[in-house]
Amino acid sequence: MNANWVKVIIAAIFEVLWVIGLKHADGIWEWTGTIIAIYVSFYLMIMASKQLPVGTVYAVFVGLGTSGTVLADFMFFEVPLNLPKVILILILLAGVMGLKLVTQDNVKEGVES
Repeated sequence: MNANWVKVIIAAIFEVLWVIGLKHADGIWEWTGTIIAIYVSFYLMIMASKQLPVGTVYAVFVGLGTSGTVLADFMFFEVPLNLPKVILILILLAGVMGLKLVTQDNVKEGVES
């Protein structure tokens, strides 16, 4: 896995943080953290998509972010996790991993970020 895919994974983690922040932020510090998470998330995704296929980057970003948000809701906010939800998350992740596996990385050489 190259550094650009690591950027996508980190961007997805920050996506989970800002999505949670949008729902639960009450004060100035929570909103500040949410805004910073939005910035970091999109910055990393944009930087990675300059080197990698943008469609695949976006699919991986959204798939991991969606799955992470559902799992964070379950772990931290007591949102029920039932079998159909788990199956659908697994299908989503299988599709995202499959898309990543069949996509050529074609990293552009010599491109300044």
